[in-house]
Amino acid sequence: MRKYQVIYADPPWEYRHCASNSRKIENHYQTMTLQNIKSLSIPADENSVLYLWTTAPKLQEGIETLIAWGFDYRSCLVWDKQKIGIGYWFRGQHEILLVGVKGKFSPPASNLRVSSVLRVSRASHSDKPDIIRVWIDKWYPEAKKLEMFKRDHTPLFKSDWDVWGNEVESDVSLQVVSKNV
Repeated sequence: MRKYQVIYADPPWEYRHCASNSRKIENHYQTMTLQNIKSLSIPADENSVLYLWTTAPKLQEGIETLIAWGFDYRSCLVWDKQKIGIGYWFRGQHEILLVGVKGKFSPPASNLRVSSVLRVSRASHSDKPDIIRVWIDKWYPEAKKLEMFKRDHTPLFKSDWDVWGNEVESDVSLQVVSKNV
């Protein structure tokens, strides 16, 4: 199986506390249990980086997933969507991009590093800012890159990135492995 130095993932987190059927995530896409997400066999190189999207209510699950996939937490970026959303404790306006490293993997060159807060208006449900992929391409132009849980092929990145997801023609096949997570 091909190994990747860069993994970019936006898992379909399952939310159990939905106030109404009209607000269910499953109205937009199929979700996965935390156990199934953590049990995926990730084709990461022994020296690699993971960029993993999560939300405030799923922060603990995001860190658990990062660790289950064999990465050590390093940092995060906060995406300010500039539009208020739904929520129970607070009305969510941001998402979190966790960064994890496996083995020895250097951060971007100091002159290419960006702010830990990204202010970009959200678009449609679950869409992430394209600028993240642009940055990753600049930071690691020679690295093999995999975007997991991709919902469509972004033509600009098709030649540079492999994709995996249940709504696209995937370039790789990932299996759920049986392990204690």
